[in-house]
Amino acid sequence: MTKKRRNVRSARVNVAQPNAMLREVDYIVRRARQCDTRVVSLDQLVFFSTATGDAWMLDPEDGLALQLAEAGERKPAKIVETPTRYAVEWTASYSLDGDVFVTVDGSGARAILGYPVRELALAAQRIARWHAL
Repeated sequence: MTKKRRNVRSARVNVAQPNAMLREVDYIVRRARQCDTRVVSLDQLVFFSTATGDAWMLDPEDGLALQLAEAGERKPAKIVETPTRYAVEWTASYSLDGDVFVTVDGSGARAILGYPVRELALAAQRIARWHAL
């Protein structure tokens, strides 16, 4: 049995652009609505969408997560961005366990299969290397 190769696109976004974070949230939610798997890093954050219509924003350094869309439907998110700072009300923590994306929030733990876990781990490694410089 051969493994199906997933088509996942990755990109790095320039954080110096105005409203970069809010634009990235809109972009990744649009990708999720189209069931298009993408992984995008912005400064120390990772945004991703899935073929199931989910979208998330992650802070790999602190293991924080915010679900932006579920099954193509946008979820409420509290994000404030100014020209020099941003603030996010994180609602969950996350970890990557093999091929499983694990989240923990106020309602408990959830293990999700089928997310681009390998690409998320690579994006987190790139961010860690970039911040170590």
